[in-house]
Amino acid sequence: MFTEAAVSMCDLESGSVKVKEPSNRGRWHGCWYERLVQPCLVELLGSALFIFIGCLSVIENGPDTGRLQPALAHGLALGLVIATLGNISGGHFNPAVSLAAMLVGGLKLTMLFPYWISQLCGGLIGAALAKAVSPEDRFWNATGAAFATVQESEQVAGAVVAEVILTTLLVLTVCMGAINEKTLGPLAPFCIGFSVTVDILAGGAVSGACMNPARAFGPAMVANHWDYHWIYWLGPLLASLLVGVLIRFFIGDAKIRLILKGR
Repeated sequence: MFTEAAVSMCDLESGSVKVKEPSNRGRWHGCWYERLVQPCLVELLGSALFIFIGCLSVIENGPDTGRLQPALAHGLALGLVIATLGNISGGHFNPAVSLAAMLVGGLKLTMLFPYWISQLCGGLIGAALAKAVSPEDRFWNATGAAFATVQESEQVAGAVVAEVILTTLLVLTVCMGAINEKTLGPLAPFCIGFSVTVDILAGGAVSGACMNPARAFGPAMVANHWDYHWIYWLGPLLASLLVGVLIRFFIGDAKIRLILKGR
């Protein structure tokens, strides 16, 4: 096989052999799979892995570690799955990130809802797997890793504002580190993970520091805990809109920015 391959390459270079091109049908099927199906499968897989680790870190969190264990587990897990799978799908694993990426030109509008569905299904799978491997008493003591930080209506305003600000840091890190050409960097996956760790350490006591509707949805569904669940959709999605405006109008590079491009 290797000899035949070598001969083929030599013949190709000398121009003495015509190489059979793949059929249009074969190329279309390959292109269709890699552009439409594979990214959604990767978003589902990455979301499931990330949310499994995140939920398990909350369920198994000891009384002495406070928010440190969930903060490190969420941040490191997200950085790893982005570094591993990001070149296939963009490594969003978060509906808020996908919305912001679409707004700044990093994702086609036609892929937004397939990404969201994949991420939510991944969140459900990850939360279900966390329940399956956890002792029942620990699972229910932690409310199945669903967000139960907000207990009273007086906490709602602060929680929403916190989710907007915390998610803004996360989404801004993603868009500027992985999409905006002027600020692209090889350390983007781990910077994104660090932003999650910082957010949880800083805002975990205020809102739970969700920043990800898929992370909220999966455990809420598995544990049937829906109290103030809307906060974890409204806050992150508002942050995505805010980041989209900031990048499109003010801090994005010339290819992304809509105004003041110069000549």
